[in-house]
Amino acid sequence: MKKQIIITLILLIATAYVTVVYFKNLNPPGSNTSRVMRAIPGNASLIFEFNNDSSFYDFFKDNRLFAAVTGKQVLGQLDTLRQQLFRDPLLAKYFTGQNIFISVHPSQTHSIDLLITTSAAEGFSTTIIDQLSKQTDKGLLISPLPGKGKQGFTFYITALKKRLYVINNDNNIYSASFSKELIDEISVSKKNEKKPSFILLSDQQNANSLANIYVNYSQLDPLFDRIFENKNTDIFRSLRLLPALGALSLNYKTDALMFNGETSVQFNQPAGYLNIFTNQKPVSNHLKDISPSTTAYSTNLSVSDPLKFGQNLADWYAKAGLKKEEGQLFRKIQAETGVKLTSRFYSLLGDEFAIVTTRYFEKLAIISVTDGTKMNTLLMNISKMTDENSGQLSYDKLPFFLLGDVFSVFRHPYYLIIDNYLILANSPGELKSYYDSYINRKFLSKNGQYGQFDNSLAAQSNVAFMLIFKNAEQVFKRDMNPGFYSAFEDNNPGWKDFYGASWQLSATNKNFYTNFSLKLNTDTISVKN
Repeated sequence: MKKQIIITLILLIATAYVTVVYFKNLNPPGSNTSRVMRAIPGNASLIFEFNNDSSFYDFFKDNRLFAAVTGKQVLGQLDTLRQQLFRDPLLAKYFTGQNIFISVHPSQTHSIDLLITTSAAEGFSTTIIDQLSKQTDKGLLISPLPGKGKQGFTFYITALKKRLYVINNDNNIYSASFSKELIDEISVSKKNEKKPSFILLSDQQNANSLANIYVNYSQLDPLFDRIFENKNTDIFRSLRLLPALGALSLNYKTDALMFNGETSVQFNQPAGYLNIFTNQKPVSNHLKDISPSTTAYSTNLSVSDPLKFGQNLADWYAKAGLKKEEGQLFRKIQAETGVKLTSRFYSLLGDEFAIVTTRYFEKLAIISVTDGTKMNTLLMNISKMTDENSGQLSYDKLPFFLLGDVFSVFRHPYYLIIDNYLILANSPGELKSYYDSYINRKFLSKNGQYGQFDNSLAAQSNVAFMLIFKNAEQVFKRDMNPGFYSAFEDNNPGWKDFYGASWQLSATNKNFYTNFSLKLNTDTISVKN
């Protein structure tokens, strides 16, 4: 009996040892995603993660999708770094198989900087960089990076005629950038273990993913400030004001980049307009089918319970300090017209409403209603009528207080009822333009490329942002910083190679399931499978 107990104990110890070694090998210290991401500055808006393995590079070799996203110059720089550093025999054994994180940061010089962050496998030390510096045939000149912060190096890369700045973040985590300003910022920053991190994918989703992106929504606004000279651009505006973190994994197609995952709303921060939609259920999207063919970009909102949406919107305005103004407006309407507007409006509101901007800078609201005739009768009481189905609202900011923040562009809009749709615009000409599109079926959905793009989108959502690049070109020309517009116009491959982009949020458990799609033009040079 005693012998059996001893044998059993030995087997248990052996099992425990094998288990520890097994899981240690599954998640070696150098590839701890959370630990590495904590070394990335908090002003990162986007982080792209992939594994430094030949299979990843082979998969995307000569792929026009990635060349179009980054631009040929940036992609060439990254490929040179891979060839001259990560594939060097002295470094390859420590960095092959490690996850690489490329983060996007707004700079102080009104541009955008990229930061590469990764970890080295056990056994690596900076003495190996000293060995690398002694090799005179590599096209690299390596020198210490002076400063009072962390240990660093300057790599002058002859092939690029550029300096790459590298610092050791401790624990064998290294950061590199062509921007000395960004590296200096990291070098002197103090380590803060409590710093909020980007949310991470589940282990299973990460293991099965070829690449991932992480999003800090609150940092999208500073990024847009660098890209757009017009600081009031409303492209994806409410998305940029959403207090949330996202983690999405790549679903690969030869003609589209498609990511899906979770957007986690940060309820400890002031609520954005889109927070309201976490209280709804996903809805099938149909309004996009009647967007005009000239659509440059749009915001489509969907609610499963319009009455609940109205209540949540009123609560949100109360927290924003606008309850008094809202109350005064609706009391004034009731006193002057006898109409109790809110209850009647939400009882007729359908499950979708959208804001559309066209290539001609027209602003349109397309709102589904349950009964167009009854909605028209309601609006007659609060409008100056131009004919039996159209008029101009008599009260200021009504769309804003009835439907929310994205409708603030309509102060005293003109309206038109077509079938069971309420159309708003800031001028009679814009209404006439949409009426022509509707009657003659000149819709975006009639375009063959749009049909292919739409096939990459989720059928249901609560919030959907869409951008059609060709139609948005004149908007970009007007609103972008000249340097970024020149890159958009001239880079080949570049962003002009894409047909459209879409970001969709579907409510689930007070957060959002998220789909992102970026689709190439069908006439773009074919990519390799």
